[in-house]
Amino acid sequence: MALKYCQGPDCHTYYTQDRLKGPKGNKTNQTRRRSFLIYGEFCDTRCYNAWFSKYGTQAVNHFGRLKEVKHLTEENAWVKDYTYTSGWGSDKNYIYLNKITNEQRPLTEQQYDDNSYTLNER
Repeated sequence: MALKYCQGPDCHTYYTQDRLKGPKGNKTNQTRRRSFLIYGEFCDTRCYNAWFSKYGTQAVNHFGRLKEVKHLTEENAWVKDYTYTSGWGSDKNYIYLNKITNEQRPLTEQQYDDNSYTLNER
C-alpha cells in the first residue's frame, strides 16, 4: 500500500518537528503524510494554499474557465434537501426544493442518495 503524501509543492521546506526525519546527526525535513479528514490531498492549509497559488490558474484553465455569467433561474434552482419531523427519534423528510420559489417535491431516500437522479419535470 502506497502512503499518501501531501501534495504541497513546498511541504518539505516548512520547519516543524514532525517533518524532521532521519538518523541522529543527519536529519532532514521531509514531506508529511496528508490529512485524510480535513485537507484532502494536503497536510494543512499552508500546503493547500501554496499548491493553489502555484497551480490554481492552470487547473481552472484545464478543467474549464467560465466565459460568461451564470444565472440562477426557477428552472435550475432545484436542490436536494431534507427536513426533520418533530419528536424523539425523528425521521428525515427528503425533498427537492426550489431555492427561488420555495416549491417542494417529495423524494425517497434512494433518490436523495443517487447523485445522478434529476427532477422529473411535470
